[in-house]
Amino acid sequence: NKRVNHKRVYRLMKQLKLKAIIRRKTKRYKPFTPEVTAQNILNRSFNETKKNKKWLTDVTEFKLKNGNKVYLSAIYDLGSKTILSYELSSSNNNQLVFNTLDKAVKKVKNTKGIIFHSDRGFQYTSRSFKAKLKEHKMIQSMSRVGCCIDNGPMESVWGMMKSEIYKGNKNFSFINYELALIELAKYIHFYNTNRITLKMAKSIA
Repeated sequence: NKRVNHKRVYRLMKQLKLKAIIRRKTKRYKPFTPEVTAQNILNRSFNETKKNKKWLTDVTEFKLKNGNKVYLSAIYDLGSKTILSYELSSSNNNQLVFNTLDKAVKKVKNTKGIIFHSDRGFQYTSRSFKAKLKEHKMIQSMSRVGCCIDNGPMESVWGMMKSEIYKGNKNFSFINYELALIELAKYIHFYNTNRITLKMAKSIA
């Protein structure tokens, strides 16, 4: 093996326009034991045309300039292809998803038989959340362990949202919580009312 000065390596890489790809450090989550779980009733059956038949949900996070985070919980209706309800909080807890569900339920007269699909996050595997779904006669469905594609459309919503808000800036962060609330509300309104989807494009054509 030949020893080479790191400055020479850097110079040669610069000439050849090569860049090192540094693998991001994997986040470490605290393990927890689910109180309840459910089968994957949805089973990737994403082709739905009637609204309020299948609801998907998840929580995602956004950074603030001060280093803190805000958490966005949303419920996505597969039939209407819209974000039915959402809730923003500085804490990722049970109340965040409870409030999101309460908002969605208020918009629908009859929730009986709606498939409610989520991942196996601690909020969705609590007995309290299970009881809320049972109260509204909804059918609980959960992604399999490590299979985020089981909740694919919801993941796509998050990806699209961050892509369009961040506009390629990987270090993007909101100035403060209040501005995050305003900007996310504006984007969700845009997503539900003005954004041209593939389905809309076909109808226009």
